Amino acid sequence: MLEDIQNLPLWKSLNTEVRQFCLFVTDTYEFTFQQKRQLLIWSVDLQMWGCTITPLKNMLEWNDKATRKQNARAAVSCIHTFWKSKKNEGPFYSGEGFAPSDISPRVRREDRRRKILGECPVASEKTRCCNLKTLDAVQGCGYGCSYCSIQSFYSGGEVVFDSRLSERLKELSLEKDRIYHIGTGQSSDSLMWGNTNNHLADLMHFADTHEQVILELKTKSNRVDWLLEHEIPRNVICTWSLNPQDVISAEEHHTASLQDRLDAAEKVARAGIRVGFHFHPMMRYHGWKEGYGTICRILQERFSPTEVVSISFGALTFIKPVLKKLRQRALPSRVLQMPFEEIAGRFSYPREIKKELFSYAYNCFSPGWKESVFFYLCMEDATLWKEVFGFEYSSNEALEASMNQWYMRKISEK
Repeated sequence: MLEDIQNLPLWKSLNTEVRQFCLFVTDTYEFTFQQKRQLLIWSVDLQMWGCTITPLKNMLEWNDKATRKQNARAAVSCIHTFWKSKKNEGPFYSGEGFAPSDISPRVRREDRRRKILGECPVASEKTRCCNLKTLDAVQGCGYGCSYCSIQSFYSGGEVVFDSRLSERLKELSLEKDRIYHIGTGQSSDSLMWGNTNNHLADLMHFADTHEQVILELKTKSNRVDWLLEHEIPRNVICTWSLNPQDVISAEEHHTASLQDRLDAAEKVARAGIRVGFHFHPMMRYHGWKEGYGTICRILQERFSPTEVVSISFGALTFIKPVLKKLRQRALPSRVLQMPFEEIAGRFSYPREIKKELFSYAYNCFSPGWKESVFFYLCMEDATLWKEVFGFEYSSNEALEASMNQWYMRKISEK
């Protein structure tokens, strides 16, 4: 029945042209329920990639000698082949971005009486992990990155500040003889809010009173004025996620430009605050070598390796709730126009593509940088380390210990 496909969740995500095509196909070939679901997924993807679906209608054929079920299978195969051909083309980024107008979260304060210190939310037994601790000072993000996992953890378009953050930080029980690497950028951007609700001041006081803590503020913003106006504890580091500007314009909506991120990082570094950079998520698109190679060159021109604590590499990776959310929003995006493999419920590039991405970026850095900066892979297959860096860690605990010792030594240097 036609009503079946119109009642499926992704139907509302389609524009008029694509809806008409889907109605024509399901009416003509009497798709099964599962075939209708798959049709909607492919149709939403093609719409998001900016591919016109009109040619598909002319590619479909009806075989009078075949059964209706056989014709339906042939139609599914034809649509899948078209979708796959577009997917294999890979994304082209022209430099023109699309900023969705619906990124306007409601910001409020709330006492949620919850645990604020936890484990990395994307940790997996299948990957090498640094055992980062996460501190949820803010829940929800005001940016609109198309690939972001935060949208699957928090809903309702709200950003919530903990009204009792100062008290909760004082209540944390930390071992004095253990090093803690704690990040605040997993549930929200660490710097985009400035010192709203005094949360940066609270975090600085926390770092100042816990010398065994390495507090990492991870961001895609350029809001560093408050940091520059105050004395920041040496065990605080600021790290920026970096991507070529074409990717930022197309996929990282409302974030600071690459130039503004680098300017902000340079200001912070000159103020004596250690910085770091995350090439995460790296994307394989037409022109990716030039894009990432340029960033690597600029970093080495504008920063001294003594100012930089770490550089990480990580690939575009999705969990099923994020894929579902991305397709429901159906905003123009090409992040799914790439080859993906499913491993342990996560979707990412095949291993060889990851190796190519990470090795290229790492080899763009000089021997001096490789000796003075901690390079690592974020949440990637443990076997990739040897092939990319020439060394590997035997366990997550070994990586954690090495990273923490390196960070402590680097932030103690004058």
